Amino acid sequence: MKNPAFLLVVLDRSSSDHALVTKAARLARRLGARLELFLCDAEHAYELKHDYEPRHNDAVRRSCVTQAVEYLNGLRTAAHLPEILTSVSAACESPLYEGIVRKVMESRPNMVIKNASGVDSPARWAFDPNDWQLMRKCPVTLLMTRGRAWRAHPRFAAAVDMSAQETAGLAHSIIETSAVLSAAHGSETDVLYSEEDGAPGATKAAHARALRELVEECHVDINGVRMLDGAPERTLPAALLEAHYDVLTMGALTHRPGVTTLVGTLTSKLVDAADCDFVLVKPAGLRLPVEMKSHAYESSGRGSE
Repeated sequence: MKNPAFLLVVLDRSSSDHALVTKAARLARRLGARLELFLCDAEHAYELKHDYEPRHNDAVRRSCVTQAVEYLNGLRTAAHLPEILTSVSAACESPLYEGIVRKVMESRPNMVIKNASGVDSPARWAFDPNDWQLMRKCPVTLLMTRGRAWRAHPRFAAAVDMSAQETAGLAHSIIETSAVLSAAHGSETDVLYSEEDGAPGATKAAHARALRELVEECHVDINGVRMLDGAPERTLPAALLEAHYDVLTMGALTHRPGVTTLVGTLTSKLVDAADCDFVLVKPAGLRLPVEMKSHAYESSGRGSE
């Protein structure tokens, strides 16, 4: 993975927007990337879908987008972001995750950055159903944040599964992505892999050899590799909590239809167990899951391309 050149930041008018913009701007500066601040007004879009008098819907949508763009321009100004490198845009669509995915398909960013939408406790942000759907369907790398500021030298980790033959290139992409992000902060990447209980010795040796070759290929320090014994659902959450990582990079959720496929997956267990930020890497050749259509009344404001 080359340094991401274009980051799409999804905002929602919440109290955490300023912190998210600050985090995204810091990452963009270190990567040499440009930013686009995006807001999708799904709440008003939902109301308009159920409006019994749709005559004025177009005007209302325009008004929603105009107000959203004004809000984003205010955030950009407050964060002292250069207009030449930071654009803003808005849409009025529902459900939220579909509006975001359509924006991604139109703008083609290298990475999407979004805060968790729900609050589980005062100290920890939780993911709501729209977040889970976005994790499943966003066609590019997705950074989901939990509201916690990164340290001056953040701790990065990459969790891989060396036994997943059907996604042989995914482990490489996961480690490479984590390595790029950590290098931009002057940090290293730890690589976590847990071997299932009862695996034959020859299998363990083969996986260890393949992992070592993969780490060297991605130019990651071999001393940062942690091979764990036991079911990853049990060992990886404990390892995350013990090491206090700022960011974990891993493979995305299954793309099979149905929310029930999320329950019990390793990804969801890791998300539930730790309070770090998560970078979800998608397998190559991922099929775009949302029908393409133009954003109604999208406006990019100043600084757009």
